[in-house]
Amino acid sequence: MKKLISEFKEFIQRGNVMDMAVGVIIGIAFGAIVTSLVNDIIMPPIGLILGNVDFSNLYINLSGTEYASLSDAKEAGAAVIAYGAFINTVINFLIIALVVFFIIRVVNNLGKHRQAETANAEPTTKDCPFCFSSIAIKATRCPNCTSQLSEK
Repeated sequence: MKKLISEFKEFIQRGNVMDMAVGVIIGIAFGAIVTSLVNDIIMPPIGLILGNVDFSNLYINLSGTEYASLSDAKEAGAAVIAYGAFINTVINFLIIALVVFFIIRVVNNLGKHRQAETANAEPTTKDCPFCFSSIAIKATRCPNCTSQLSEK
């Protein structure tokens, strides 16, 4: 049991796990912000343009009984299809996907920029022609096999 606890402790303390945990927490917070953006900022003007429609209250009542609102129908336990909430969720997803796309695009562009800088840099090592180990470009003797190198 002690070994299991020790292995678990080692697993938790790895940098990748901590990075992932921070990412999940930030992702949850970001999701809440996007949900508020959609529900409180984006959907009200769209609903106003479409004739004072509240998307979060759009539903199809499957029970046959009339209800004044979606919350009344849910409170009564009626079977409903809440398609307005689904529309809001789809818009949430699209906004999050768009933001993630732009973040990944920026990260990829930074990576390409760094690769281009590295490709243009002068080499700092060469291979020993005798033992094929990597050595400093200015070396005149291989530190691994001690062979004398010709200067090029």
